[in-house]
Amino acid sequence: MKKIIIGIGGMTNGGKSTLSRSLQGLLPNSCIISQDSFFKDDSVVPVDGLGFKQYDMLDALHMDKMMVEIRSWMQDPQRFMQSQGLSVMRSMSKEGNSVFSLIVEGFLIFNYGPLNTLFDKRYFLEIPYEMCKLRRSSRVYVPPDPVGYFDGHVWPMYLKNRREMEDTVHDLVFLDGTQKREDMLATVYKDIQQMFTAV
Repeated sequence: MKKIIIGIGGMTNGGKSTLSRSLQGLLPNSCIISQDSFFKDDSVVPVDGLGFKQYDMLDALHMDKMMVEIRSWMQDPQRFMQSQGLSVMRSMSKEGNSVFSLIVEGFLIFNYGPLNTLFDKRYFLEIPYEMCKLRRSSRVYVPPDPVGYFDGHVWPMYLKNRREMEDTVHDLVFLDGTQKREDMLATVYKDIQQMFTAV
């Protein structure tokens, strides 16, 4: 059995979830773990001096619980997939082994050292400020974004987190989120297929 862990990171509303789901549809024996599933309860997320909830930082996430789930997949990918209601197909590498892929997606996956070390491939989606703000404003969040939240917290934290990420991660593949989805998917899929042929 061969196991591959793919990280799909990027800014808010950059297309991470869409790319992850599309990639899952192409890769046999693949599943997704999303960082957004591990946010702490709103009542314990700290507030800054402007009154903005500090969601865009690792302290707002149960990273320990996320790591437990990822390690569960690492221990037995087939069993993990079945527990998620996913069917397991016979997928062969050149050596005759089944290949299982885990797609981990999230906005801070490369900023968390214990998780970052697990990735075999790292992709980071980026889009311009204007597009990011427009997409963010069109989505409904619970709780909803307060007035000024994007410029007062989301974007400044993205820039801060990105600088920290780039200081520690040096093998990122940056993806242009303004590309056609089909073209971006084809690029990533081809890259991953090359890795499959090497296992």
